[in-house]
Amino acid sequence: PSAWEMLARAARGTGALLLRGSTQASGRAPRRTSSGLPRNTVVLFVPQQEAWVVERMGRFHRILEPGLNILIPVLDRIRYVQSLKEIVINVPEQSAVTLDNVTLQIDGVLYLRIMDPYKASYGVEDPEYAVTQLAQTTMRSELGKLSLDKVFRERESLNASIVDAINQAADCWGIRCLRYEIKDIHVPPRVKESMQMQVEAERRKRATVLESEGTRESAINVAEGKKQAQILASEAEKAEQINQAAGEASAVLAKAKAKAEAIRILAAALTQHNGDAAASLTVAEQYVSAFSKLAKDSNTILLPSNPGDVTSMVAQAMGVYGALTKAPVPGAQDSVSSGSSRDVQGTDASLDEEFDRVKLS
Repeated sequence: PSAWEMLARAARGTGALLLRGSTQASGRAPRRTSSGLPRNTVVLFVPQQEAWVVERMGRFHRILEPGLNILIPVLDRIRYVQSLKEIVINVPEQSAVTLDNVTLQIDGVLYLRIMDPYKASYGVEDPEYAVTQLAQTTMRSELGKLSLDKVFRERESLNASIVDAINQAADCWGIRCLRYEIKDIHVPPRVKESMQMQVEAERRKRATVLESEGTRESAINVAEGKKQAQILASEAEKAEQINQAAGEASAVLAKAKAKAEAIRILAAALTQHNGDAAASLTVAEQYVSAFSKLAKDSNTILLPSNPGDVTSMVAQAMGVYGALTKAPVPGAQDSVSSGSSRDVQGTDASLDEEFDRVKLS
């Protein structure tokens, strides 16, 4: 055949293929082989979030992007189809031994995503199975580092450790583990009973500690209250004593001032006319008052030789007063310096004379 005939046949074949591709895009799924992979129909429409790995003559050629793609029949073959969506994988239940030799039954859920379709296709035979086995072994390894109590308390850190370990191992597979969650942790019945008893003991201990702390706080508060009360009482007593002392001092000062004023007035009165007579009258009144109080306060009584002679007693008191208030004789200092014995004798003589004069009066 001529070249024009060959071009005509190729055009008719291409039209048929385009018609077939449009029919597939109208709602029917692309034809797939017995292995589940799409067939090469020259014109292919790749769905969103999928990556189709194409081999040409048995060797990797390219990865089809979502949308319209055209392949060469016979030479190109779709070898792998990878989903770029987030994949959820249930990790089967398995047994693991903790650091304190407790056997646990634990399972989980793994969330991952294919980041590199080429590595996921040619780096490992079955990516999901490989990641599942890696998650189980990593979980057993991480649980062996923790005790039973820490497994329940550090659940978040355990999940993070498993995710980090999976990402380090699955990087060459083009897979990224997004998160891992532990679903259920089954504890043996005896261990569960022991844990329940431990929880009850811990609660009783907590209640006892709280009760003792309450008693201690109550005793401290009572002692603090007593201490404050004693401090306030002592401060009140101190203030009372200070006020009482200040009052007594003021009273003594007032009495001293009054007495000084009275003495000053009395001295001024004695210097006036008839002051001696007034002093004699005052002495007589005090003598009579003192004599009337005898034998009232005590059983011991001292009586003068002539208690009935009031005049003689008054004259004697006035004589003593006059002798004490007599002005000193000039040259008395010389007599004092000449000898104390003569001064004493002179004073005694003057007193005897004064007493004789009082008696005569």
